[in-house]
Amino acid sequence: MTVQALDDTPAAPRILVIGTGDTKADEIQFLANTITKANAVPLLMDVSVLGDPPYIPDFSKHDVAAAAGHTLEHILESPDENVAMTLMAEGASALALSLHDAGQIHGFIALGGTMGTDLALDVALALPLGVPKFVVSTIAYSHLLPPSRIATDLMMILWAGGLFGLNAIFRSVLSQAAGAVVGAARATQIPRPVKPLIGMSSLGKSCLRYMEDLKPEIEKRGYELVVFHTTGMGGRALEAIAAKEGFAAVLDFSLQELANDYNGSVVSSGPDRLENAGRARVPQIIAPGAIDMIDLPAWKAIPAHLSDRTYYAHNRLIGMVTASADRRREIARYIGGKISRHSGPVAFVLPERGIQQWDQPGEPFHDAAALTAFIDEMKRAVPPNAELHVIDAHINDRAFVDRVLRILDNWIEMGVVRPGVIPPPSGGEC
Repeated sequence: MTVQALDDTPAAPRILVIGTGDTKADEIQFLANTITKANAVPLLMDVSVLGDPPYIPDFSKHDVAAAAGHTLEHILESPDENVAMTLMAEGASALALSLHDAGQIHGFIALGGTMGTDLALDVALALPLGVPKFVVSTIAYSHLLPPSRIATDLMMILWAGGLFGLNAIFRSVLSQAAGAVVGAARATQIPRPVKPLIGMSSLGKSCLRYMEDLKPEIEKRGYELVVFHTTGMGGRALEAIAAKEGFAAVLDFSLQELANDYNGSVVSSGPDRLENAGRARVPQIIAPGAIDMIDLPAWKAIPAHLSDRTYYAHNRLIGMVTASADRRREIARYIGGKISRHSGPVAFVLPERGIQQWDQPGEPFHDAAALTAFIDEMKRAVPPNAELHVIDAHINDRAFVDRVLRILDNWIEMGVVRPGVIPPPSGGEC
């Protein structure tokens, strides 16, 4: 196994192809041939734990095991196949990352059933944002895949009709996958921000509007604002980038995914929502936008325990119900518990007049008593390690934006948030 640095923008990108060569040799070789025909270079990584592939891989299962700090013999002594493949996933992830860091690969593709997908998800998480990641899987887009296992920019396609060998249908699937990862490797722009990034969570402007006023103000201060739509995977992306200290600060103002996860909704970004910025000591300003709504799949019946709540079908995919006063108190305590574990600077802005557009008088989700219950509980739940800012305003009012900017400016002045990059004025002398 050799690692040789390559040019950053190759004419013929190198694509890492991962699979169990002992059981899926035909499929892997078909992928490799298709990648070659697309004027790219396939590099084969074998993650088998039993037999040997009928070809010589560029990175053998012994290389994979060594990257995990084990011998293959040690891995084969594992008590069951789950433990063995978990160790192989560790090795595949470490090896793929080292290859990327050395400039030897420009994207990766893996194929497999539940076992191969499990391994491939770890590899995708190990590689940085912007590196093309493609998985051909028997469980593509399945609810078996928890949000916390899905990389920010992962692409998937269903392993359709390929359970036992190649055929016309499966060749079509594999050729699409090969073309997609090669095309992405040629076209992708790896994130290299000139200005520090500030991450923000929100929903659409019909529900939460603060980003309209905050975006120009934040840009004026020399930052680039990145807004994530909190409908499940948006929050997952925010958390993943924050965990790697990719933001100068996080403005987490839409916590609906956290409330969804607490209430068992599938519209979740995982149990670690609202935790990663604090764990990485990234400065964070938090507000409880839209925590009063619980998202549900619109194509399924409303769960019996929520059937008495006000329901609104946003479209044919997603609908929502309002949380009861008691449940909102629980969510307030849940939020407070997460904030208490933050090890970095944190401020909590609590708008007393409402937390999303539809909770105001005359709107479908207006429930003054439940809002009051949440506000009262939230005041008690914010822990001592956080600044608490209670404002007599709605989250969509300009007063909310002004308070956020006041906190941010104070943190910039104190050196809590690193300063933005403001270009010098253009033009010559008068």
